[in-house]
Amino acid sequence: EKIVKKIKNKDVTLGSLVKYRFPKYGDEALNEPPVIIGAGPAGLFCAYMLAKTGFAPILLERGEAVEERQKKVDHFWSTGELDLNSNVQFGEGGAGTFSDGKLNTLVKDNHGRSRFVLKTFVEFGANDDILYESKPHIGTDILVDVVRNMRNAIIQMGGEIKFNSQVTDLRITDGEVCGVEINRDQWIETKTVVLAIGHSARDTFHMLLERNVPMRSKAFAVGVRMEHPQSLINENQYGKDYPRSLPAAAYKLTRKVADERGVYSFCMCPGGYVVNASSEKEMTAVNGMSYNARAGENANSAMIISVRPEDFGSDEPLAGVEFQRKLERAAYKEGKGKIPVQLFGDFCKNQVSTSLGEIRPNTKGAWTFGNIRSIFPEHLSAGLEEGIKGCEKLIPGFSREDALLLGVESRTSSPVRIERDNDNLQSEIAGIYPCGEGAGYAGGIMSAAMDGIKVAEAIALKFKPCYDK
Repeated sequence: EKIVKKIKNKDVTLGSLVKYRFPKYGDEALNEPPVIIGAGPAGLFCAYMLAKTGFAPILLERGEAVEERQKKVDHFWSTGELDLNSNVQFGEGGAGTFSDGKLNTLVKDNHGRSRFVLKTFVEFGANDDILYESKPHIGTDILVDVVRNMRNAIIQMGGEIKFNSQVTDLRITDGEVCGVEINRDQWIETKTVVLAIGHSARDTFHMLLERNVPMRSKAFAVGVRMEHPQSLINENQYGKDYPRSLPAAAYKLTRKVADERGVYSFCMCPGGYVVNASSEKEMTAVNGMSYNARAGENANSAMIISVRPEDFGSDEPLAGVEFQRKLERAAYKEGKGKIPVQLFGDFCKNQVSTSLGEIRPNTKGAWTFGNIRSIFPEHLSAGLEEGIKGCEKLIPGFSREDALLLGVESRTSSPVRIERDNDNLQSEIAGIYPCGEGAGYAGGIMSAAMDGIKVAEAIALKFKPCYDK
């Protein structure tokens, strides 16, 4: 405190660490184990907290355990043969497993949940530098081990995890959930269901809508992955003669374009790869991924533009899902099943590229040239062009003609919000707890994990376990 006073700098403040505390049990008897749907960050942390406190949850995941999932993903990237239930979007660890593993969040945290999540990651295998770096990341290669170790801990503490177990229906009686169906042939009785389903569980969204679970469409953003030489970003951030020992540099950019839409960078991956992240037949979606070392020759980031419910052409709750699908079908067509790639100069001219400049695509999954501009409604393409050109003022060389655009980045966040009460975190249908990014309450690994903890707290505040574990 004395040092801070001596510095007399308004940008320096004294921080404090809040020790996280899980609440004590509630009074209501819980006679069946809680069921958690989805083993992404929200579902894993919800299951971990409930198992740690004696609730013996059942965690259901439509995809495979992370070891088998890794094999399916590698097979898809090398052959183009997609497994619809075990891929970059679905499987243990969720979509975040095949990403940069960034752990920064803008969520305000007065309860110590954020620090608890970071310490838990370290406990299960992440490098301890995430506890003090301003922009911590784990990396896909390490995340795989962390996820597996969390799974083993949940099982050791009495939880149960069922893979290849897609929830295909809910049983709802008198406004209260009382069971879930797995793979259309098995029912589990429960009165506590956590919907940590992820932002790509489109068939599950449809099932929930049929069961009258309240939800609505919401704004999100779509765009492209953009690749530059990592050396360009390093020189801009560190200076031309920067020490080569410095880590691969990141950036964060935002612009406002003519029609008041925001264009901004998202999920920036220093030294990373652009990956084919598709999860449905004849649709192409991309994402960014980095290994822990961030040693790739290119930097990539999503460059995205905001879209609103009025852009969807319908006021149906799943109109945003159909908007995403339309873009992904167009991207698949442009790339003939491969990742479509276009030089930025050709994007501006609305023409298919025929050759590369100095930058080569750094991808997981095959690529080919295509006209990415044609994928979007023209007002969105024009907005992206304007926004990317505007970023030239911030990073000279950012709008260079041979910068690469890869499409389509459509899964930035959930297009749906599954409604829940602000106090008890339940849906209007008693016993249903919408949770995490897919339900519309998070936007990345950290915020999803923290929301999973919040939902576990809500369950514990209400119930005490009264069943054989």
